[in-house]
Amino acid sequence: MYRILTLNNIAKAGLARLPADRYQTGKDLAEPDAILLRSADLHSMDIPASLLAVGRAGAGVNNIPVAAMSARGIPVFNAPG
Repeated sequence: MYRILTLNNIAKAGLARLPADRYQTGKDLAEPDAILLRSADLHSMDIPASLLAVGRAGAGVNNIPVAAMSARGIPVFNAPG
């Protein structure tokens, strides 16, 4: 099961697209596999060693330390609109 840490209010309709038998989502998950955010600033956050991906629900990635994520082999992507 993949664990996705949500750092902002993510649309329930969007989260419902993630099957509950394969994904656990929440604001207080330890050792997440992914982070899903809107406007939260990851630049000052301690990034867990378990992290495999960062997704932004929105345009741009200025609130994500892309170079640091790339150096760790963590893909960063966004979904504008």
